[in-house]
Amino acid sequence: MLLVHVRKYYEGVTGEEIPTEQYNTLEISPVHIHKNKICHKKAILTLGEELVQHIRHNHTPVVNYAKDTASEEIAVEH
Repeated sequence: MLLVHVRKYYEGVTGEEIPTEQYNTLEISPVHIHKNKICHKKAILTLGEELVQHIRHNHTPVVNYAKDTASEEIAVEH
């Protein structure tokens, strides 16, 4: 259900529709409780992959990294 909400939120914010043909052909949604765990797992992975592919294809990642602000210390767990 979380990925479905992520998709709807992304589409609402960007105005872009994310094509999910592979997910749609599986004909399974989070509310289909009668489907088995394997079917749901395949649907989750398929939807996730389609979301990631769309975002990677349509947007350049923005990473702000300033070398002078990086710490050379390594966190050590005691």
